[in-house]
Amino acid sequence: MTKTGVVLMNMGGPDSLEAIQPFLYNLFSDHDIIRIPRPIQKPVAYLISKIRAEKTKEYYIHMGGKSPQKEQTLQQAEKLQRLLGNDYLVTVAMRYWHPFTEEAVETLIKNNVQQIILLPLYPYYSKTTTGSSFKEFYRIYNKKALNIPVKEIKSYHNHPLFIQAWVEKIKNQLGNEYQDYFLLFSAHSLPEKIIKEGDPYKSQIEESVRLIMEHFPQNQYAIAYQSKVSPVKWLQPFTDEKIVELAEKGIKKLAVVPISFVSEHSETLYELDIVYKKFANNKGITHYKRIETLKDSPTFIKLLQTLVGEDIERSNN
Repeated sequence: MTKTGVVLMNMGGPDSLEAIQPFLYNLFSDHDIIRIPRPIQKPVAYLISKIRAEKTKEYYIHMGGKSPQKEQTLQQAEKLQRLLGNDYLVTVAMRYWHPFTEEAVETLIKNNVQQIILLPLYPYYSKTTTGSSFKEFYRIYNKKALNIPVKEIKSYHNHPLFIQAWVEKIKNQLGNEYQDYFLLFSAHSLPEKIIKEGDPYKSQIEESVRLIMEHFPQNQYAIAYQSKVSPVKWLQPFTDEKIVELAEKGIKKLAVVPISFVSEHSETLYELDIVYKKFANNKGITHYKRIETLKDSPTFIKLLQTLVGEDIERSNN
């Protein structure tokens, strides 16, 4: 049987306090995310990473000294491998920290895969995430002069299993009182300029939320954006400002849904769980709940398996 390589792609995160600065350097060196003039991008990225590493060290101390994204992504890969079976090889390619994309490609080569499926753990397509990960994959693919067929799964924001996974998470965590909560969907923000250039990220977020809310017709809801990292204009409203606005309107029960994340990292464990929760409580929101990311929920892993199967079926037709 032909062995198919499946590459789970994600951003990655520092796996120790010492890794924070090099992780940030790799992130800010990526022109698809931060558009610093190319001749000075790396020196500026080094300077920014040194400054921000000191600031963000506190986040990771609260999180146990590292990001859990690597472990959670490896768990997703392991469970997907079990579902797919021996005709597939599931690897993990992180964009900014180990295991890097090149490590994943070398694993595929060693195992003599005959075709490759790129499966980003970004449900929404953006050139800053999926696009950047694809670009890095093809840089290495071309450097190694490979000639293996490659299929791309670009997004799955409206797939029924993706919607179902979030509906299950929300209902399971809020229990029988779920209808009492205002649902605030918080997505990672992006520079507005990228959206104006045609990036579908914002419209895909909105479509996902609309489809999820079909299962919660009694609930009020809103979409907000978090984690701005540069001085240019980013997508708004910002999540912290929206929380203040909702508190001032008398909302007492608030559930924050990290709609753009499928594993935990500083944006969820520190920003949402610590900083924004304190914000909310200080403003009078008495019940603040943050819905877990999808991680290795059975429905999410089933979604990944289904996406791989659908892609193989399309290529065979």
